[in-house]
Amino acid sequence: MVAPDALLLVTGGCPHCPAVLQALTGLLKEGVIGRLEVVNVAVHTEAAEERNVQSVPWTRIGPYEIPGVISPAELKRYAQGADDQTFFDNYVLDLLKTGRRARFEALVKNEPERIHSLARLMTNPEASMAIRLGIGAVLEEFQGTELTRPLVPGLGALLASENPLLRADACHFLTLIGGEEARPYMQTCLNHTDAELREMAKEWLGQSNSP
Repeated sequence: MVAPDALLLVTGGCPHCPAVLQALTGLLKEGVIGRLEVVNVAVHTEAAEERNVQSVPWTRIGPYEIPGVISPAELKRYAQGADDQTFFDNYVLDLLKTGRRARFEALVKNEPERIHSLARLMTNPEASMAIRLGIGAVLEEFQGTELTRPLVPGLGALLASENPLLRADACHFLTLIGGEEARPYMQTCLNHTDAELREMAKEWLGQSNSP
C-alpha cells in the first residue's frame, strides 16, 4: 500500500488544531502518511475558500475529507483505508446519506475508477431510498459524459437480481447513463418477466430511436 498524503487546514487561535497536527505528525513519522502539508487559513484564506471549508481543523487524507476534531486512531484508520475498497464505499455511503454527493462527484472527476463504488453500494443493505436517490443524482450530474460508462456491465448484471427493487433501480440507472452500451441490456428488458422493467425499456428505447 502506498502511503497517502495529508493536508491540514488550521488557524492560530484554533484550540483543537494542535492535537490533530500532533496526531498527523505522528503518522508521518510512522510512515502511515507520506507527506503532510499544513496551511494556516487565516493567512491563506484561498485554501479554505476553494475547498468550501467553514471551520478548522479540517483534514484531507488521500481521498477522504474529514472536518472537525478526530482522534489519532481514527486518523490512522482513514490513512490505512486510502486504498481499501470497503472503507471507501462506507465513506461514499456517508457522503450520500449526509447530502455531500458533490464531494464524491469531485473525486470521480479526478479518479474516474471511483465511480464503481455506486454499483457496489446498490447491493449494500444500508442503501436506503435516500442513497438510491443520491446515486441517481450523481448519474444525472454526469449524464452525457463518459464517466458513468464503466457502470453499464455491472448494472446490466443486476437486471437478473431476484430483488425487484434492485432490478428496477438498475434499469432506471441504465436509462440515465444511456448510450449504445446500455442498448443491449434495455432490449433484453423488453422480454423481462418484470412489467416495470419492460415499461422502462420500451420508453427509453422509443426515445433513443426517435429522430
